[in-house]
Amino acid sequence: MPGQTAISDIERIALAKHRVLLSPQAQVHIASGHTCLLRHIAAGTTIYGVSTGLGANVDIVRQPNTAHAQQNDVLWARASGTGPAATDTQVRAMVAVRLARLALGRSGISPAVAMALVDMLNNHITPVVPLVGALSEGDLAPMAHIASLLTGKGHASVAGRGRVSGVEAFAQVGLSLPVLGPKDGLALISSNSASIGLACLNLGSIHRLMRAHIAAFTLSCEGFCANLSPFQPQSVHLRPAAGQAKASRALLGLLDGGILHQEKSARRLQDPISFRSAASIAGAALESLQQAQRAVDLELSSSDDNPAVVAETDNIIPNGNFDPTHVAVVVDGLHLALARVAAATGERVIKMMSPSVSGLPRFLAEAEGDGTGFAPVQKTVAALVAEIVHDATPLSPMVLPVAERVEDYASLLFPALCRGQRLIARMYELTAIEIMVAARAIALRPPVRLGCGSQALMDRLAPLCPRLPLEQPVADNIVLLTQAIEHPDFLGDFSILADDT
Repeated sequence: MPGQTAISDIERIALAKHRVLLSPQAQVHIASGHTCLLRHIAAGTTIYGVSTGLGANVDIVRQPNTAHAQQNDVLWARASGTGPAATDTQVRAMVAVRLARLALGRSGISPAVAMALVDMLNNHITPVVPLVGALSEGDLAPMAHIASLLTGKGHASVAGRGRVSGVEAFAQVGLSLPVLGPKDGLALISSNSASIGLACLNLGSIHRLMRAHIAAFTLSCEGFCANLSPFQPQSVHLRPAAGQAKASRALLGLLDGGILHQEKSARRLQDPISFRSAASIAGAALESLQQAQRAVDLELSSSDDNPAVVAETDNIIPNGNFDPTHVAVVVDGLHLALARVAAATGERVIKMMSPSVSGLPRFLAEAEGDGTGFAPVQKTVAALVAEIVHDATPLSPMVLPVAERVEDYASLLFPALCRGQRLIARMYELTAIEIMVAARAIALRPPVRLGCGSQALMDRLAPLCPRLPLEQPVADNIVLLTQAIEHPDFLGDFSILADDT
C-alpha cells in the first residue's frame, strides 16, 4: 500500500526475494500522476527535466516531443559509477525502495515503466550497480545503472546467472522493454532510493547485531563473574538514559536463574567501566538505531521526487526534498555509537585474558601448554576496533561543487552507508570473538549455575568455539561464530530486545 512500506518489507524483498505487487491504490496513484504530467505538458507548462535540461543545463529548452531520446540521454550519461558492484541483495533493496516511493504517485512515471521494475524484481533480473559515484542529493549514478536496463543497455544477471545486457535479460524471461515517456528517465533516477535501500539493510543488520551483542555481553558477565548492581532497575532509575533500561532488562533476563543474581556472587564491588557501563553504552546505540529507523521510515512513506507531481491539486512542484541530510546525520551518529560499543567490547575481551583483572589464567591458556592461549587474538581485536572506529568517523560535510557549482552541497549518505556496511561486518566479527573468549572464561571457572538464557546460549555456541589445545586455526572458529550470529534466525527463539522494532 502507498506510504505503508516498512524497513522489514524491504528486507523481505531483498533478502528473502519475496514477490512484489503494486496494490490497486498504488496503480491509481501512479496513473493519476502520469495523467497530470501529460496534461501539464500539453498546456505548455515549464517542467524541470521535461521541457528543460537538468542541473546547470536548466536554461536549455527541450521539446517534449523528443522525450524518448532525451530520457535515454538522462540515463546513459548518469550511469557513470565505478568501483565494486553492489550485491544482488543490495540492488533488490534499491529497486524495492524506488517502487515504494513511486507508488505514492508523485513522480509522473508511466505505469508501464513502474510495472517493469516490478517485473525485474519478480523475475530476478538484477542490474550491475557500481557503488562509487553517488553523493546522495539524488542517487543519480546507481539509479541510472538500474534504469538503463529498461532501455536495453546496461548489464544484469538473471537469477544469478552470468552477465547480459538489458535487452537480453528481459528477453530471457519473456518480457518486452517498456517505452520511456517524457519524464520516465528522471522519475527513475531522481531519488535517494539507492541510499534508503542500503539503509534498510544496514538497520536490519544492526538490530540483529545488537541482539547478538547483548548475548555476547551476557556470557562475558558469566565468565568474568561480573557485578550486576549497575543493571538493576533501582540503579537504572537513578539516571534513566535512553536505551539503558532496555539493554539492562535484556541482560538480566538472560542471566535470570543463575548464581550472579545472588548476593556476594560478584568478585568485585566495582568492575571496569567496559563492564559496569555496558548497558549505558549499548543503550546509546539502541537509541541511535531508533532515530535512524524513524528517519528511514519517513523516507519510505514520502516522496523525494523533483519536480513532484501532485495530481490532487493539479500542480507540478519544484523542491529540494531529494536532500536526505536528516538521515545522514542520524546514520553518522549511529556509526559513532557502534564504535563506542566496539571500544568497550575490545576492552572486555582483553581484560578477560588478564589474570590481574579476571582472576583467570593469562590469555585463558591451558595449564599444560606454552601459555599462548588466546594471546594472538588480542591483536585481531585491536585491528577490528581500529577499523570500526575509522569507518565510523563521519565524512566531511564539505564536498567539491559540481554542475557549474549549482550542486554545491551533498549529504554523502550513500558513501557513509557503504562504510557502515564494512563497520557492521567488523562488529559481527568482534562480537563473535567476545563470545569465543567468554565461553572459554566460563569453562575455566569452577562449575556454577549459569542463567537460564546464558546456559541456552552456551549450549548453542560452545560447539562452535575453539577448545584448547587447539585442533584447528582460531580463524575457522571466528568464521563459524560470525556466520551463526549473522543469521536472521540465530536468536529467533530468544526474547532479547523483542520489543525493539
